[in-house]
Amino acid sequence: MNDIEITTLAQRPELAGRLWDMEDTWPEFARHDPTAELLYPRMVEELADHVLVATDGGAVIARGFSVPFALHAPGRDGRLPARGWDQVLLWAFADLRSGVAPDTVSAIEITVAADRLGEGLSGRMLGAMRDNARARGFAEVVAPVRPSGKPAEPGTPMEEYAYRTRGDGLPYDPWLRVHVRAGAVIDSVAPLSMTITGSLAQWREWTGLPFDTTGPVLVEGALAPVRCEAGQGYAAYVEPNVWVRHALDT
Repeated sequence: MNDIEITTLAQRPELAGRLWDMEDTWPEFARHDPTAELLYPRMVEELADHVLVATDGGAVIARGFSVPFALHAPGRDGRLPARGWDQVLLWAFADLRSGVAPDTVSAIEITVAADRLGEGLSGRMLGAMRDNARARGFAEVVAPVRPSGKPAEPGTPMEEYAYRTRGDGLPYDPWLRVHVRAGAVIDSVAPLSMTITGSLAQWREWTGLPFDTTGPVLVEGALAPVRCEAGQGYAAYVEPNVWVRHALDT
């Protein structure tokens, strides 16, 4: 772990083409969020100061994306949006286009290489994201968290799961627990944080499942059931996330 270096992409722009080289554990369907397909390239090109890369020797072993945005702008008023992950990405680039000064940083993704899980890298990346925001003068980092244990309970309402605790009072979910240990507080549930739609053929390709019956479909890696509309020829996944807030000492 002593040889691991975490830098921004602005510091090491030569790593831009290698961010997705590592094998990760994201389910295939999650790679087809239309907001992400549109804006991830722009994060790399326009917000490199907020993209983090962990390397061990010559290998990229973790990545972290975040975006600055104006949470306290009129109409937003400091309230974290129900549309979570998708909404904060749209806000960030709308603010960038309009020249609105950001006041908050939102985490977008922290991903660790599949063969480096269990080494505490996710916590180190979260700490680096907090430090990077603090160094740039921000007083708060927020995150629409995708709880790591939720795929095991797709039928459990997120409002119930998000606030479940262990005997020591910490969150039951491992990834929420990392955030709380780092100083975050749980703010709210974002019930429609990410929306992914596709034809039945696409969902079959992404999951290997038949998608031939109308109703909920349990998909590996999903936090909630996917809704199949067999007669209409499509299926839709609406993912709930959990908003957390990290106050920073500046």
